[in-house]
Amino acid sequence: MATAVRVSNLVKRYSTDEGAVNAVREVSFNVEEGEFFTLLGPSGCGKSTTLRCIAGLEKADGGEIAIDDMIVVSSDGNGYVPAHQRPIGMVFQSYAIWPHMNVFDNVAFPISRGKGKLPKSQVRERVLEALSLVRLDGLENRPAPQLSGGQQQRLALARALVRQPKALLLDEPLSNLDAKLRDEMRVELKTLTERLNITTIFVTHDQLEALTLSDQIAVMRDGEIVQLGSPKEIYSTPVSRFTAEFIGTTNLLEGTLVSSSRGVAKVNTPQGEILCTAVDSLNVNDKVSLAIRPANIIVKATKNAKDNAIQGKIETMVFLGDSIDCRVESAGELIRAFVHPNQGLQRGDDVWLVAEPSDCKLLPYEAKFVEEEFVPSEASVAATQPPAGAS
Repeated sequence: MATAVRVSNLVKRYSTDEGAVNAVREVSFNVEEGEFFTLLGPSGCGKSTTLRCIAGLEKADGGEIAIDDMIVVSSDGNGYVPAHQRPIGMVFQSYAIWPHMNVFDNVAFPISRGKGKLPKSQVRERVLEALSLVRLDGLENRPAPQLSGGQQQRLALARALVRQPKALLLDEPLSNLDAKLRDEMRVELKTLTERLNITTIFVTHDQLEALTLSDQIAVMRDGEIVQLGSPKEIYSTPVSRFTAEFIGTTNLLEGTLVSSSRGVAKVNTPQGEILCTAVDSLNVNDKVSLAIRPANIIVKATKNAKDNAIQGKIETMVFLGDSIDCRVESAGELIRAFVHPNQGLQRGDDVWLVAEPSDCKLLPYEAKFVEEEFVPSEASVAATQPPAGAS
């Protein structure tokens, strides 16, 4: 499979009153042809800045970017292809729909003026094809403000696709939709990108979007990629406390590694000794964290001699429909487990929490992640607005 987008050692800095800020630090990744690749992370981690550098909306301070073998940012700093000449289509979080235009004119805008201008007959053909792809057939004459939120999102997608780009760039396009519509559009987006086999780079802070849509996920923090892999790898085998906490729901216990032999490690925690899969990079007496997903915990009234278990008392039970979110207090920690509604457990019950060693992930110790509020720069806000003089 050919590489459609290549990012090598990308660097982006901003000047602030406090000095230079490294928004993106030596970021590298490849996106294969037809792949759905997601940049996932909290606000301010550099994911949108990375996407904007690929799009040409931000000028990189270092590194190289290639799209479909076209080097759009060269490592020597001498080569730079402006945004409008890059073979990409982009959808912004705000959609950037032009309210004074109808649906047809919004979609036609990228191919009806400037160097990308096509003959009128071809413009009409391309626009109607793009509208059909996103199920907006017959709405080409409707004023854009009269569209629903979901229709506006599809309109923005049609405008990005009308240029027949080599790569589709999506900057949190679902975040402004309500929960039900977001679920529907997630399915539509997945279906469309698979049908077109279009290379897609998607930016989100929403873990569910990343897990359900992606072929590959790059988890970002503080301008760096901290883990890259398939959704299953990222979810099942986090390499850090940050990734374990950020992706999905997890219990994190702290302790000391007391033994490691034949692939099995033993960790002494305030809740008791817990067996887990050994990690070569960690040594006996290291302070460590254990990540255990609630879905991998069995709650039992009694335990067997061979059970990998800790004891606790049920503090709260939250009914979720097909399961109960059971929160068990053990040595000062609230540990979550998802149990069947018919299991017969009650608040206040003394229970055992049982997990297979392979489901207990051993991680290097690090402080708990606290997401900081992110205030977008004036440049970031301005870049989501329509071009001056657009008509």
